[in-house]
Order: sequence, then structure tokens, then C-alpha cells
Amino acid sequence: MTNGTVILKKGAGRSLKAGGPWIYDNEVACISGEPEDGALVQVKDFDGYGLGQGFLNRRSKLTVRMMTRDPEAAVDLEFLYMRVKDAWEYRKRTVDTGSCRVIFGEADFLPGLVVDKFSDVLVVQSLALGIDRFKMTIVELLRGLLAEDGIMVRGVYERSDARVREQEGMERTKGFLGEPFDTKVEIEENGIRYLVDVAEGQKTGFFLDQKYNRRAIRSLCPGARVLDCFTHTGSFALNAAQAGASHVIGVDASELGIAQARENAELNGLDDVAEFQCCDVFELLPELERGGEQFDVVILDPPAFTKSRNSVKNAVRGYREINLRAMKLIRDGGFLATCSCSHFMDPELFAQTIGQAARDAHRRLRQIEFRTQAPDHPILWGAGDSYYLKFYIFQVCTER
Repeated sequence: MTNGTVILKKGAGRSLKAGGPWIYDNEVACISGEPEDGALVQVKDFDGYGLGQGFLNRRSKLTVRMMTRDPEAAVDLEFLYMRVKDAWEYRKRTVDTGSCRVIFGEADFLPGLVVDKFSDVLVVQSLALGIDRFKMTIVELLRGLLAEDGIMVRGVYERSDARVREQEGMERTKGFLGEPFDTKVEIEENGIRYLVDVAEGQKTGFFLDQKYNRRAIRSLCPGARVLDCFTHTGSFALNAAQAGASHVIGVDASELGIAQARENAELNGLDDVAEFQCCDVFELLPELERGGEQFDVVILDPPAFTKSRNSVKNAVRGYREINLRAMKLIRDGGFLATCSCSHFMDPELFAQTIGQAARDAHRRLRQIEFRTQAPDHPILWGAGDSYYLKFYIFQVCTER
């Protein structure tokens, strides 16, 4: 049951009415009743028209996260079951579910909640106060649905240790939700085995959103010399090696990531082809250029260089620099796979930045493919933040 009502200012809520999932603090005219933060509230336009229900949090700039557009819906156990079932049925129809993102927050109409499935382990990330109160219920509902399909969940681990929780007035937390288990989980993706460290790996332990983009580079790699920058735990590098590359170098600044990448290479019998180095990519690329190194394929999969609109200019410089340096290292007719995982680096700006790098490097680009995140990270139209990953594959040619 709702405990109060949020009333919008006249003219406010344009993003919400266009399909957006949030109401911002500067759009609220008043709050009636005495709802506590985290409570479910009715949302009404300035004239009293019902817009739905959502979770209130006065401490956040996202004052209301919408749970339903139906003002009359009962947000109860049956409602949550419907949401979780819809999310799982969608994955079964669209992706390999051996390892996948089962719940993707607002794009699955469960705002602020992420659940990743790594083989028989679930990793939960709760980033909003309202949904946090329902996370254990949702986990148990998901356990039951998976069991109906013969998938018995061995354990659940929480990775709610992202800084964004502090913006919600919540403490960062991580640990077992239930009985402890071995947090190094073996998964298989595109025929490659990985050990995923769900307790200490980045975010939830492994980046599932690049699953089909990793597969897309394989046709370029037979016999190729490949450089994989920001390799993390070696996923692009190992796809290249398994596809028949003659030699692969994977680079990352994280010692933990590089150790895991080497372990994954050994697990797949690819350690004679793929080598891994712990170093700063921004320092390495000019060094390779000065040494006259050349590669057939270069892959750029950097972390988000910007997590706010205020730092976009610095991010543009970073993306331009690594793409320019990479293009100079690619043999005439070789290939570049390059991406951005920042929502704030919009597709048009990212394309412009790559184009500027190509002009500065005196290279011509022939676009082979443009891709986004895997379907288990659905892009919900109207919810702009759900579209974040941009992935290009180019042939790189010298100017003629």
C-alpha cells in the first residue's frame, strides 16, 4: 500500500511522461501524507491526474523511482512474481542463460536492482532504498522460477558496494545472502571457460554485457597478431586466441585482473598464445608506437571515462587519445574494435571522437559493424540510462 502522494509541479515530469523511470527533486511540488524514505507513494500530476506509483527517497536527486504506471496496482508478492517471471522468460527467449543478467533495474521495471546469474550462483546489486527492502523476496522468487527449469541455485552473493548507494543515503555492503560458498565460480561463454570471482572482481565479477561483442571479433583473428587493451580478466583476448590468433597481448592496470586473465588462459589451454601484462594503457600505446610495433587487430574496451555530464570533455580527450594511438599501431587493412560503456558519452559524440582520432592519425575507417550491449541488458526506450554500451568494429586503412 502507498503511504503518501508526490505531486509534480506544473510543466514538470516531461521525461516521466515520455517513458522515463524517474522523478527528479526539482520536479516535485509537494509531498502529502507522511511517507518515510523508501516507501511506495502515489505519483500525481499538478492537476491530480494519477501517473503511477514509485519509491520515495528525499535524499536522492532521483526523488521517485517508478515501480508501475498503474495507480491502482497492488505492489504485492503476486506483483513481484510477475515482474521476476517476465524478466526470466525474456532472457530464455533472447540469450544464452548459462550466465546472464537476469534483472537489469529500470529496464526490467524493478528500479535499482541488478541480478547476475553465473552458472548456479546469483550476484545481487541493490542500488536504491525502496527496492532494497524487497531484494530478499525477489531473490527467493527467482530461486523458485529457476528451480522450475531445473536450475538449482548454489548460493547468492551481494555486491551492493557501489558508491552510488551513498547518494541514496545507504551504506555500501557486500557478503553472502544465505549459506557461504566458494566465490570463485566457473562459467562458460562462447565456448570459453572463466573463473569469476564474485566477491572481489569488478562490479558483480564479470562483464556479461560484451558477450556477443566478444564473439563478433573472432572472425578477424585467425593468424592475427592481436592487442587487447583494458583486458580485465582476459575475455576479448581469449576469444581472439581461441579463434586462431598467432599471438595475443592483453593489457590492464589491475594486477588482480591480470592474474585472473592468466588463470583463465591456463584453464582453456591458451597460455601459449595469450600473454598478459600489467601496465597503464595510456603509457603503453605510445611506447609500442615508438618501438615500431604493428598489430593486425587492436581491441579497446576501457572502463567508463565519465560517470557524469561534468567530466565529458575529459572523457572525450581520453577516448580520442587511445583510439588515435591504436590506429597508428594497426597495419594497413587491419582492424579496430573500440567501445564506450559510459551513458554520458552518447553515440553521436562517441562517433565524432573516433572520427577525429582517425583524421589526426591520417587513417581511413571502413565500418564493419556497430553493436550495443547484449540483450540481457535490454535498452528500454524512454529510459536513456539503459542504453550505455557503444561498440564499433572498423577496418583501418592508410590514407590513399
